[in-house]
Amino acid sequence: MAKLVFGMNLSLDGYVDHQEFAPPGAELFRHWTEYVRRLTGSLYGRRLYEAMRYWDEDHPEWTPERREFATAWRSQPKWVVSRSLKSVGPNATLVANDVAAAIRELKAGLTGEIQVGGPELAQSLTDLGLIDEYRLYFRPFVLGRGKPFFAGPRPPLRLVASDLIGEDAIRLTYVPA
Repeated sequence: MAKLVFGMNLSLDGYVDHQEFAPPGAELFRHWTEYVRRLTGSLYGRRLYEAMRYWDEDHPEWTPERREFATAWRSQPKWVVSRSLKSVGPNATLVANDVAAAIRELKAGLTGEIQVGGPELAQSLTDLGLIDEYRLYFRPFVLGRGKPFFAGPRPPLRLVASDLIGEDAIRLTYVPA
């Protein structure tokens, strides 16, 4: 059975807004590349999926590290939860109807980790009891606004790990208590 993991970079005040963050340092970027390489796949809401489509096409200004991330991201399966999209890009599957049943089927039929991307999607899946783990990657920024990492109430959580990732990120890993 696959494990659903919701994990994103967030500010010290709890917001996810990658347009406002400075780019991650080399070690944190490498961490994300290795993480994506090991995933069974990723599950996205529409808005984050559309932002991540940036990695679908090469850009001449990319460093070798960015090309490596793009290769890892492109190779993994993606499932996109959206009622407004009519189609999705390469290696992606649209999930438009009966999201709960579709995600339960994914979990039951696969092994490894499936990354959940986007706070609103994570909230919906939390409400259904489907998120197995939360990974909060705190970066040293205070944004004061944006989309909160937790889009709503959570069940009680239990801390299972804390790690320094790179030069400035702390990862806290929680599971439902």
